[in-house]
Amino acid sequence: MWKRMKFYAVSAVIVALATAALYYRFFPQREATIRRVVDAPAILQQVQQLNELVTVKYSIQKVVGLKEEKVPFGSESVLLMVQATVLGGVDLASVGSEDISVSADSHVTIKLPPPKIMHVFINDRDTKVWDREKTWWTPWVGFNPDLEQKARLAALEAVQVAAQEMGILSNAQQNAETAIRGFLSTVGIESVSFESGGTVH
Repeated sequence: MWKRMKFYAVSAVIVALATAALYYRFFPQREATIRRVVDAPAILQQVQQLNELVTVKYSIQKVVGLKEEKVPFGSESVLLMVQATVLGGVDLASVGSEDISVSADSHVTIKLPPPKIMHVFINDRDTKVWDREKTWWTPWVGFNPDLEQKARLAALEAVQVAAQEMGILSNAQQNAETAIRGFLSTVGIESVSFESGGTVH
């Protein structure tokens, strides 16, 4: 009786091993496939975290002259050599859920707001009055202490115009796209395009 039970037990083990061998031969194990789900709200949150994304910096030197007429006659003028910094970028905090779409193949399209000049400021250390004078026949008229400040304000506007003419906005757009692509790739999103001005790129 004991020998018979032992025979049956050994036979069962042999059959189990043979079955397992046949199973793994004809039905090999497959590695688990992990598919990343690209979620538009999550992408929106990631993009908005970048907030005001400054992508380009211009350093501009400009000479600005300002002249003020005196009463009843005469004039005063100031010539200012200005060193200024202009920062351009994209305000990603304004991107909404309607600006992000995800296709069936997980391709992400983002509609970016127009690039803009974020900040313009004068570097006081490198800015100086180049020349300042008033008409010699009005010695009784004192210098206007506010004229230099007015020249600085005029310089800020002139520097901003100069930066736009130099292409700061287009550079800011290109750099923003590159920065966002790089940022999203760190979380596994590789296929990204951008829509601006009615075109996708």
